[in-house]
Amino acid sequence: MIDLKGKVAVVFGLANKRSIAWAICQKLSEAGATLAICYQNERLQREADSLAADLPLVDGKPVKTFQCDVAVDADINAVFEKLKAAYGKLDILVHSIGFAPNIKNSVLNTAREDFRIAHDISAYSLIALARAAEPLMTDGGSILTLTYYGSEKVIPNYNVMGVAKAALEATVRYLAADLGAKGIRVNAISAGPIKTLAARGIGDLQSMLDAAANRAPIKRNVDALEVGNTAAFLLSPLASGITGEITFVDCGFNITGY
Repeated sequence: MIDLKGKVAVVFGLANKRSIAWAICQKLSEAGATLAICYQNERLQREADSLAADLPLVDGKPVKTFQCDVAVDADINAVFEKLKAAYGKLDILVHSIGFAPNIKNSVLNTAREDFRIAHDISAYSLIALARAAEPLMTDGGSILTLTYYGSEKVIPNYNVMGVAKAALEATVRYLAADLGAKGIRVNAISAGPIKTLAARGIGDLQSMLDAAANRAPIKRNVDALEVGNTAAFLLSPLASGITGEITFVDCGFNITGY
């Protein structure tokens, strides 16, 4: 059984109850972690507060929520000051964030600014959050991000997000090397397609879901809570020897040819 009692975890990227971030929050909570949840802006605050209220108390205290736009350095600095004041330390950081404007454009027709934003939000933000978290991970820690197979293979309609996810996966490896001596592990989960708010921006998402279910050895799509289970493992001491890795949770889709 995974035991995260006494561990402080912050999760970035919660949008709604369908978010992979929410599934991870549920599994970390079940394991006993003290949770902090970060949402992007005021529009998402009500949803974040409502979901946080559904989680059980830890040591008699409710789960706290914090606003943070990861594209704004001042927001990142401010939220980590608040986390330090509230918890004193940090053991776990979850980065469940990805965005690409005009994702329906082909890579060939991706504008320079759209390319920059996709990489800033989807990849650089992991660096920024890891740098801010490192001083609070005084006893070591674990950092986890979410990626997708479109980083390795061309997936119809995924376009520049696939390029950004490739950058994210390289970032995982380099951060793992940078932070390993400090006892901080960095990993990623490559989840199969799931109907999340972010996924709605992908053209013909249903075809992606159908193709994954048809080709996957298990013959179905992955569930967000299955991703949450793997996340809890990778973020726990049970995975103490794992860092810099991309772990697939996609019902085996990635191993198939055709």
